Amino acid sequence: MTPTSADPVLAGENLLTDNPALYERTFPDNGERNARFVHDLVTRFADTATDSRRLLDIGAGTGRDAARLADLGYAVSAVDISARMVAYARAKYPDLTVTVGDARDIVVAAPVDVVTCLGSTLLHLHDTADIVAALTRFAACLRPGGVLILEMRNGAFLLTDRGRRELLDHESVRTIAWEGVDYTSRTSLSIDLPAQLLRRRRVWTWDGCGTPVAQDTAWRLLFPRELRYLLDLSGFEVLALFDRPGPLTEPAWPGDGVLGDALDGDRLHVVARRRGATAVEVVA
Repeated sequence: MTPTSADPVLAGENLLTDNPALYERTFPDNGERNARFVHDLVTRFADTATDSRRLLDIGAGTGRDAARLADLGYAVSAVDISARMVAYARAKYPDLTVTVGDARDIVVAAPVDVVTCLGSTLLHLHDTADIVAALTRFAACLRPGGVLILEMRNGAFLLTDRGRRELLDHESVRTIAWEGVDYTSRTSLSIDLPAQLLRRRRVWTWDGCGTPVAQDTAWRLLFPRELRYLLDLSGFEVLALFDRPGPLTEPAWPGDGVLGDALDGDRLHVVARRRGATAVEVVA
């Protein structure tokens, strides 16, 4: 699965998820940061009825966060929509249970205590109906009182001068050396107001690629009040909604332990509890 100048994998809309080893080279994180974030929030907000150790990680990518959470004692199962990411995670972490799945139709064999969905995974669903479908499935995977932890971009950040300046006013250029090849990406962001999307165009070049590879993706822009409503609609009670600190903020988690409620930062973090009225669907 390691890309080369002669034959990189171009299976979909994202060179990095098509090539998990290049993804990990581009984002050299061992998962400990996200795992601590999740564990601290579970410790702080989960009820005391159980030890809250059964965890489902949705949008698991290469499995780094799930593996670190397993190291912390969680019984982890993980899901990602990319078959290549799942194959990579299975090979790298053979003790993990990792499956290919879509957030909108996930089912579990038995309800879990914690569901995590980090890294703006939810925002790759652009239609409100799809977001509600995913959140409803998250609730259905949880036992009554179970906890959902979300981490994503904050749509409200783009209402600030700083947000528009940092995200929209420049093209970012990055070169990643991997397996003897320099991969250069040029990334620009724009707002699609009618669709309520933050669109990204990323153009890749590398020695031997010939024509540059242009790839377009987007995140749905969700605002804090809107997200609260969608969570309530899907069977959740919001316990905490904050912009900082978090695993991708400065200062990073845990900071001073105070959860910031200005909600004008780049990241949005949610802890929500599944209400008991939501029916749980399981598979035999």
